[in-house]
Amino acid sequence: MSFSPEWLALREPFDRAAREASSLDLQDLQDQVATAAGAGAGEGAAPYRVLDLGCGTGANLRALAPRLRGRQRWHLVDHDARLLAALPRVMGDWAQTHRLKTPPPESADSLRIEGPDWGVELSWQKADLVQELDTLPFEGSQLVTSSALLDLVSASWLAALLTKVHEANAALLCTLTVDGRIEWQPAMPSDAQMAKLFGAHQHRDKGFGGPALGADAVPRAVERLVALGYRCVQAGSDWQVAAAAGGARMLERMVDGHADAALEQDPGARDLVLTWRLQRLVQMPRSSLQVGHMDLLAMPAGR
Repeated sequence: MSFSPEWLALREPFDRAAREASSLDLQDLQDQVATAAGAGAGEGAAPYRVLDLGCGTGANLRALAPRLRGRQRWHLVDHDARLLAALPRVMGDWAQTHRLKTPPPESADSLRIEGPDWGVELSWQKADLVQELDTLPFEGSQLVTSSALLDLVSASWLAALLTKVHEANAALLCTLTVDGRIEWQPAMPSDAQMAKLFGAHQHRDKGFGGPALGADAVPRAVERLVALGYRCVQAGSDWQVAAAAGGARMLERMVDGHADAALEQDPGARDLVLTWRLQRLVQMPRSSLQVGHMDLLAMPAGR
């Protein structure tokens, strides 16, 4: 499943706001980075290593690296060559906007970015997360992370991922996973049927070798992680999108996306879907939308 750079850029401010409103405590990860930095104060010390799956243009790094602080080395992975091609430019624009230093990189497929109390060396790799999961550098990674990925994957792929994370004794941070809650304002009678069709569509195969977990992803992950001895913490990270607060373009995309998914799920519901879409677009100037997401942090035993 692929996403355009334009869509990722459109959603990033809402992702960022949801992260900032989330109550997820990252103190354990911050302590890990600080411990790694303290233990590796000598010459040639290794930074804290992060493996980012389904990285897109690097939004997860942009949100997380400044919060972790300290020295970090990120390896970003995505199957979409277009997104990876855009990544250096997007990262460079972000660094310039936030007045971050960008020292010369070590190679053509890497970047360095330095903030006031943190620094990142990042590299990226094109890889199919289904066919090439075994080739990714889990070993040596202290954190495996993803954003808006877990609800797309199948149960079998999730099990394989969690096995890799466990074998590496790494922490896991999965953010912005949908949990099935959708609330439109003003409400309409057809919202419930649309939500049912959209939720069913979220369980269709997204390219991960079976039906997608959708809203079941976080509960399924927690069940398996607890069995593996992990300590899990969850927190809501909901999108709040309001036309009056500059979210009209995002709302329009969400209306179209819900309508397209509902029609694909049930072509026989065409009249319902098209009427709902028209009514939503007419009400756009006074509309808002809340989309439920969950963040999950899992720490291995002994950390």
